[in-house]
Amino acid sequence: MAVDDAIRKAEVLVEALAWIQQFRDRYVVVKLGGSTLDDVDDVRRCLADVVFMAAVGMRPILVHGGGKSINRAMEQAGIQPKFVQGRRYTDDGTLEIVSRVLADDICELLVEEVRALGGSAVALNFRSQNVLIGERTTLPGADGTQIDLGRVGEVVSVNRDVLAATCRSGTIPVIPSIALDKKGGKLNVNADTAAAAVARFLRAEKLVFLSDVPGIFRDRKNPATLLSHLKSEDCRALIADGTIDSGMIPKVEASLDALNAGVKKVHIIDAGVPHSLLLEVYSNTGIGTEIVR
Repeated sequence: MAVDDAIRKAEVLVEALAWIQQFRDRYVVVKLGGSTLDDVDDVRRCLADVVFMAAVGMRPILVHGGGKSINRAMEQAGIQPKFVQGRRYTDDGTLEIVSRVLADDICELLVEEVRALGGSAVALNFRSQNVLIGERTTLPGADGTQIDLGRVGEVVSVNRDVLAATCRSGTIPVIPSIALDKKGGKLNVNADTAAAAVARFLRAEKLVFLSDVPGIFRDRKNPATLLSHLKSEDCRALIADGTIDSGMIPKVEASLDALNAGVKKVHIIDAGVPHSLLLEVYSNTGIGTEIVR
């Protein structure tokens, strides 16, 4: 039985070999956020997968948010969160809390965890070396006017040279979803759109959203309706008919922008499944939803 078990492990490695060779030196942008960050075991398993990717020659870049941690910090500070069309309104006080939680707390914790797993990682943000360049953004209102969101922005450029040099050295960049504008002012950026922007500007092989859901469902109440493969036009139709709604819309719209810019594939997978990232990237049978042009 020990020999049989060893043979099965060898077969898994052989299956992974073709994918390892195909993706060597290719960028993969991994977005980590949601309730995943509240589960220490899930985070550790996800980061172990990212460390594996770097060890076999892929160039992973980790982008993270931290909405629940931000909400807790705001509650402790006595500040009531305000949301406009699903986006966090960010005044100066909120921005300082967001910046501290993302850059000082979560980002440093992720870097330390990667290093504890035997990998090399570095925090890239406004406190160290900024790589996300942004502009303030607004939302269209029902009457056609633009709705102000405060210090909220979108990524309009990235420092490719810094990211490329970091990845070439075998080091994993860890980037919180805070950008700087041209004057050096901080902007709160949606982590999904930040990750998609990094993938877009680097023309990454893959953009992976590690989520607290297994992917996109035809019917969210029926697990059997998981859609394992979608094309861009399928996604647009699912948004139009309401199948894709709520918080999944900005994630999918950011995915479509990334695909249009040259990213090969987008994956939405469940971070709660052990080693879901490796299963999706390095096996013949994926476990989430993949989106292609």
